[in-house]
Amino acid sequence: MTTTTKDTSPPSQPRIAPFRRVLLKLSGEGLMGKQAYGLDLEVVQRLAVEIKEVHDTGIELCLVIGGGNIFRGVSRAAGGMDRTSADYMGMLATVMNALAVQNFLEKVGVPTRVQSAIPMATVCEPYVRRRAMRHMEKGRVVIFAAGTGNPFFTTDTAAALRAVEMTCDALLKATQVDGVYDADPKVVPEARRFDDLSYTEVLRRDLRVMDTSAIALARDNGIPILVFSLHQEGALAAIMRGEGAYTLIREEI
Repeated sequence: MTTTTKDTSPPSQPRIAPFRRVLLKLSGEGLMGKQAYGLDLEVVQRLAVEIKEVHDTGIELCLVIGGGNIFRGVSRAAGGMDRTSADYMGMLATVMNALAVQNFLEKVGVPTRVQSAIPMATVCEPYVRRRAMRHMEKGRVVIFAAGTGNPFFTTDTAAALRAVEMTCDALLKATQVDGVYDADPKVVPEARRFDDLSYTEVLRRDLRVMDTSAIALARDNGIPILVFSLHQEGALAAIMRGEGAYTLIREEI
């Protein structure tokens, strides 16, 4: 007679706890798809559907979108343009991306609001913290545009700032690769991917997944950062279930 024993070992602990509210940072370059510049509408459509899938689970979402697919202030400043003017032009590019993503989200049935750090009442709301939080409580996705509204600060820093202001449980950074590597995997095929990192290690190794000011802001306020691939279909929903490939940046355990 064969007997079986019940497995009494404790279940493995998930790497992350369930989220109530998250901020998703999308790179402008990621919205280009395979194009040289601008927006790949198929990519934006796919992202809208994936955001809707997460939104439908009841998780509150806000977004920050870069503008590098239209105009990158740093590169123009390096080419001789005044940095302040170049950064303001880059902020306007993020507003264009925000309006595009809003359009596709609303097409798939997700109520959305765009709030800009640079007031432009004709096309979107001005950024008001309490109003933004109220929108999310009512089930709307809020897209924060125009960075922090100040030159010399990137959209990475804006994402960390808004995540803190919105009391988010995590900051999700969608990039070109499926996590943080010790070298550029597109250049160095043997580059090693990290599953977990501390804020201090990211800064010490100068891994440049985000600006140092963004990492420091997240560290000082205890907001974990999850880095995953923008191009992996279903990655966002998988992360919300505690699955998929990503690098988790948090305090040292």
